[in-house]
Amino acid sequence: MSVDAPARPTADEKPARIPRPSWGAAIIAAVVLVGIALRFYTRSDLWLDEALSVNIARLPLRQLHDALRHDGAPPLFYVVLHGWIRVFGTGDTAVRALSGLFSVATLPLAWFAGKRLGGRRLAWLAVVVLATSPYAIRYGTESRMYALVMLLVFAGYLAVLRAVERPTIARLAVVALVTAFLVYTQYWSFYLITVAVVLLGRRALRGEPGPSRQAAWRCLAAIIVGTLTFAAWIPTFLYQARHTGTPWGNARVPWSAIAEALLKFGGEDTHAETFILVFALITLVVLAVFGRGVDGRTIDLDLGTQPRIRREAILAFGTLLVGTTLSFVAGSAFDARYASIMFPFFVLLVAIGLTLFVDPRVRAGVLVVVVLIGIIGGIRNVTTNRTQAAQVTNIITAEAHPGDVVAYCPDQIGPSASRRLGAVPGLIQLTFPDGASPDRVNWVDYVDRIRAASPQAFARRVVNRAGNHTIWYVSATGFNHVEGKCEALGAALTVARPKTTLRVVQHDSIFEYMGLSTFSA
Repeated sequence: MSVDAPARPTADEKPARIPRPSWGAAIIAAVVLVGIALRFYTRSDLWLDEALSVNIARLPLRQLHDALRHDGAPPLFYVVLHGWIRVFGTGDTAVRALSGLFSVATLPLAWFAGKRLGGRRLAWLAVVVLATSPYAIRYGTESRMYALVMLLVFAGYLAVLRAVERPTIARLAVVALVTAFLVYTQYWSFYLITVAVVLLGRRALRGEPGPSRQAAWRCLAAIIVGTLTFAAWIPTFLYQARHTGTPWGNARVPWSAIAEALLKFGGEDTHAETFILVFALITLVVLAVFGRGVDGRTIDLDLGTQPRIRREAILAFGTLLVGTTLSFVAGSAFDARYASIMFPFFVLLVAIGLTLFVDPRVRAGVLVVVVLIGIIGGIRNVTTNRTQAAQVTNIITAEAHPGDVVAYCPDQIGPSASRRLGAVPGLIQLTFPDGASPDRVNWVDYVDRIRAASPQAFARRVVNRAGNHTIWYVSATGFNHVEGKCEALGAALTVARPKTTLRVVQHDSIFEYMGLSTFSA
């Protein structure tokens, strides 16, 4: 039996060539890899909120509930971090890596969201914008819940779109599950859920009769089911609302809070490039909402907004407006990190704005500006220390002796500094106003307790505990509702022990500033 040999290509035929990856794809891959790398390293020590998160999460699970009642946060992130710590420990890099993983996991979800909204080009633009965002990088390197919030928002957005298309039990269950995860991760989730319910309710009531309305009703039911899981946490939430709140800040009028959020999307407001990036991002969002690309030199604006992006714009800015308004009415403080609940939609709007530049060269030029400045902000995040805790504790670690007293004023600087003093034996650590342990802050009725506390009485307590040992006074002036207290405490210690030396000067330009003075016997 014979077998025919395979035919050889003739002179006119050529073997199929494997297509080479384009330069554009290689550049996108490199940019995304840089963004990923920036999410896993920062020189900064853990600052207050991060140290608090770790100190709460490392507790036995049965103690988490009581700790969170005194802290003011929902439990999901702390439970997840608790499990992570049990495996990887409590080192700075280890605890932050969890947020880094959440942030990286958000990138493929951004791709799928962009693809659904406008195809593959928009998908890759959304990934690149998110990967190089200083805001996303910042919270990818913080041991807090905000990277998880962004991940869940993208997941919820995709889950709702799929459920509206085909409301199967499985898809609706995903909607309910993500909703439950969100409300147990960050309380601002309720503002996003409110806006989403309004949009779905409008579709259910005014949409075309038939399957579309039915799908909207079923999706609404799934969101409500997910939200109702919060009932088990309502007693704790009400206690937190009455007794913890946000004593570290003051209520902000909505337009001021919104402006702060938009500015932080560009990075830290102490650097000039931040304002360039913010201008570019806001311009792209405005173009996305109102613009339509005509040709290489023209983008038409329509004040009626563009229908294809209207829903995402409402989810983004409707949530931010509702949240900042209700926070102001309730007298609650605002921080730009709360805007993480709408930031995924902001990213999609920026990506849409980029697609309106019909000329590929112009589009590439604008993208280069956004990417390069974003990476600069990400690098600053790597190189900038957010706290002076290391400056203070390095001196104490090198010179302190067993029996010395470390006094903190206010207690808000205790967690980050005391975290670094854990290996120093025999130190006595007290925090103003209560003399409590420095590893956590009791936010319950905080303002009332600060006002009632006597710096002079606390100074006597510190001096008595120190005996013939040195007092290390770690202080930060100007904290909200603590004005004048730490200065008075320092003065009282000086009267009791005139031999004082200023060792570290607080630098207000550092996010968490603190100074150090020694009072010798």
